[in-house]
Amino acid sequence: MNKLTIPILIAVAAFALAMGAFVWATDAVAYAGTHPETCNNCHVMHPMYENYYHASHEKWAECADCHLPHENIFAYYFEKGRQGMHDVYVFTTGQTPALIRANERSQEIIQSNCVRCHEQTVESITMGAQAFDRNCWDCHRDVAHGERGISTSSYQDSSLYPVK
Repeated sequence: MNKLTIPILIAVAAFALAMGAFVWATDAVAYAGTHPETCNNCHVMHPMYENYYHASHEKWAECADCHLPHENIFAYYFEKGRQGMHDVYVFTTGQTPALIRANERSQEIIQSNCVRCHEQTVESITMGAQAFDRNCWDCHRDVAHGERGISTSSYQDSSLYPVK
């Protein structure tokens, strides 16, 4: 047996043990799923979860249904990983903003998912094809996350989302 074999085996075993402890302690496997309770694991997401839990979409959709792309499995898991790594970075470095807002990319994903689920209903109500050139939440502010919209504060801050 080579002199390096035993130290390498010890290092691999230590790494595997450390990763196993990390996966167990953080319940990392849950983050591959879609349960809204997992999104609520981060304390800064609690207001969004509470708003969602008491809003109309709670019975029909989970966080991932609105906040992740559904074009294909690669886009879904790539964005899930990108958003997750961003969240981990922001939370662990203490850079969490006072008011959490969907960035431009997230807004595009959310709008696409609103249309994906509601396009036929909207077009049958309005009797024809729609441009969908405005974000759905410009008018339907309280639908997904309740009366306060996606605010983490006690006031309605719709001035941050001007009508286009």
